[in-house]
Amino acid sequence: MSWGTDLWDQFENLDKHTQWGIDFLERYAKFVKERLEIEQTYAKQLRSLVKKYCPKRSKDEEPRFTSCLSFNAILNELNDYAGQREVVAEEMGHKVYGELMRYSQDLKAERKHHLQEGRKTQQYLDQCWKHMDNSKKKFERECREAEKSQMMYDRLDNDINATKSEVEKAKSQLYLRQHMAEESKNEYAAQLQNFNSEQLKHFNVSIPQIFKNLQDMDERRTVKLGETYRSFAEVERRVIPIISKCLEGMVTAAKNVDERRDSDIVVESFKSGFNPPGEFPFEDFSQNIQRTGSDSTIGTPKSEGGKPDPKHAIGRTKNKLWLFGKKPKIPPTIPPPPRPSFPSGPFQSPKFPTERITNRLSEMKISKSKIQSFRAVRRGWSLRLAPTLEDLSHLPPEQRRKKLQQRIDELNKDLQKEMDQRDALNKMKDVYEKNPQMGDPGSLQPKISETICNMEKLRSEIHKNESWLAEVEGKHGSRSERRSSADVNHHAPHGRESPEGSYTDDQNQEHRSPPQPDPHEFDDEFDDDPLPAIGHCKALYSFDGSNEGTLVMNENEVLYIIEDDKGDGWTRVRKQSGEEGYVPTSYVEITLEKNSKGAVTYI
Repeated sequence: MSWGTDLWDQFENLDKHTQWGIDFLERYAKFVKERLEIEQTYAKQLRSLVKKYCPKRSKDEEPRFTSCLSFNAILNELNDYAGQREVVAEEMGHKVYGELMRYSQDLKAERKHHLQEGRKTQQYLDQCWKHMDNSKKKFERECREAEKSQMMYDRLDNDINATKSEVEKAKSQLYLRQHMAEESKNEYAAQLQNFNSEQLKHFNVSIPQIFKNLQDMDERRTVKLGETYRSFAEVERRVIPIISKCLEGMVTAAKNVDERRDSDIVVESFKSGFNPPGEFPFEDFSQNIQRTGSDSTIGTPKSEGGKPDPKHAIGRTKNKLWLFGKKPKIPPTIPPPPRPSFPSGPFQSPKFPTERITNRLSEMKISKSKIQSFRAVRRGWSLRLAPTLEDLSHLPPEQRRKKLQQRIDELNKDLQKEMDQRDALNKMKDVYEKNPQMGDPGSLQPKISETICNMEKLRSEIHKNESWLAEVEGKHGSRSERRSSADVNHHAPHGRESPEGSYTDDQNQEHRSPPQPDPHEFDDEFDDDPLPAIGHCKALYSFDGSNEGTLVMNENEVLYIIEDDKGDGWTRVRKQSGEEGYVPTSYVEITLEKNSKGAVTYI
């Protein structure tokens, strides 16, 4: 069906319909705009969420636990997911919303042109009809005037009283009116013929063509809506594979959580290298106590009158309290007053020294028990409150070895940079010497000297740290000897050795020395030698690497990962040929080595 033939008389309705079609197209464009704004807001909120839970940290504060690494991987995947939502919003803005708005403007201009042509055609037809109607009315009027003139002439011609001049005048008027009526008739006929032809042309040619143009415009609008509907869905469909990769990455990160590895990292992070304290031997201090009486028990001489001797009562009380590890209430350094009724005999002479020795031993027992009780606390506080020394001797042996090794690795990296800079400066100097017009070779000498000086300083630092590391590692060979000697001394009757210090045979003096545990007790369990790669990856898409610092890669190409994504969406990789650079993280499938010694560790 055609609008030109079937709707030839529906100009006003077609005008309203085409206007409704353009309004509907603009309404859909507004819907797309609000949708892409939602996508932009969603992506922005996702990026803010990732930034909130992935703050900037220094290298020493980066997590190493697999749960933390997996969470960071999930955050990276979520950041890539947010990027895909931004891609959806951008594609909708350019390919759907922008296209709809441009097409809407074109439709408005085209519709206005077609409607103006239709109105002009209708106005011309109305003008033709008006001319025809005017000529018709004029012909009708002239005919009536001619009839009046005919009646006037007949009346005068039949009147015998009328003069000849009157009759001739009426006759002349009759001829004039008849001539004017004939002219009006011809003009009316011409205008009628012209109107009929224009009307036929209007309803069979002009209006059908205009309405056909409007129909084509409306059909194109409908087709455009269908295309934008498809584009709206295609934009979402194109990012589904990448979003699926992001979700698969999250699932892979969840599978990489290893509770045993996390437990090993805890051990590796907090292992001190000290030995657990050994058992305390029983020390018998009652050998020097005199025993009286037939029952071989501690005697309690009585004073005159059957009253107990307060001195011996106090001594017995002290002995009982000492057996239960409690400190006597009466100070042991003040001897009790002598009894006035009994002179000092030979059997009384060792009483005061024996009690003083007993009380002194009791104090030593209490002091040693306190030392043993607060050993762990004192160790912890000594590690926290100890000043940071250059040789890291304030740290436990295992932690000291790890820190020294880490410091040596960093110094070696700095040294390598300085060596590369020196080589580059030397090459530049050679170029200047061969081509003096390019520059002065002498201007590079201060920089070369400075670089060489920095290299010497770094080598000195490396040598110094390596000597400290060798000193720590050199104690590992003598550890078994110290353990065996410690076991022998542990069973000695009057001397023992413990991780806290050593006690001599002299029971009145205590000599403490700082513990010297072996820093390499667990060297076989953990190995910190760095490796060049922390994993490998497979290219999912091709990357041109046009920017500086990026690396060209082809689809399905396998690369080595030397630096993980730090939250900026880029991963540093190395080709098998040795070429290094950065590639987008979302373009590769990453597989990290769980036990890789060169892997980037997070704390």
